[in-house]
Amino acid sequence: MIVQEQMVLENINIAKDTYLITLACENTLQMKPGMFVNVQVDGYSLRRPLSISSINDHSYTLIYKIFGDGTRILSSVKPGETLNIMGPLGSPFPIHEELEDVLIIGGGVGVPPLYEVAKRYRQLAKKVTVVLGFNDSPSIFLKEAFENLGCTVYIATMDGSTGIKGTVLHAIKAYQCSGFVYACGPAVMLQAIENRFEDGYISKEARMACGIGVCMSCVCKNRANTETYQRICKEGPVFKVGEVY
Repeated sequence: MIVQEQMVLENINIAKDTYLITLACENTLQMKPGMFVNVQVDGYSLRRPLSISSINDHSYTLIYKIFGDGTRILSSVKPGETLNIMGPLGSPFPIHEELEDVLIIGGGVGVPPLYEVAKRYRQLAKKVTVVLGFNDSPSIFLKEAFENLGCTVYIATMDGSTGIKGTVLHAIKAYQCSGFVYACGPAVMLQAIENRFEDGYISKEARMACGIGVCMSCVCKNRANTETYQRICKEGPVFKVGEVY
């Protein structure tokens, strides 16, 4: 983990209130799918934790949604400017080379960290099925990017404007999707996935203060030992299905 100024290469609007930012970085070999970075935004003392979406040789991308003034300021950053970045942080999604097919399930802003997972498995020539859930058509992003990797992609929207009407679980049932699961999204979605699938990993989302495991503001409980707390920023954000709640 390092803290450094990184140059912005692009910062573009890719869907409703959703932006993709690419940062130049020389230490991307330390980055793994599922990890995140903490981004310093001008005028704010607390950093913004953003999942790493795609990892390249000398750059990486983040995808974020405007939720408040901090992310609105971030959306105005121009190419050539720099951001103070802490990372990479957190535990990654393990990649199992022996698997023949995987099922990737993403909901809303939980979609970004799953792209690099799909990329790694497609590089291994594995079958990858992707189910993505959004509120409406204007909110959809990365669909074509997953398809360009060679993934089979299904979409669910809450208003039914694209794909199956409803949640990712409705699409999974409609298309009879199965496989070793990688999932990230809202807590209610992850709970439904854990109720349905036994094998795989989930990535939990949480508000964080420090992002390095010190402040204990992003804890969850271990199911095997309910007196044991797991820090989402440190032991997580990736956990085995059924490991924590």
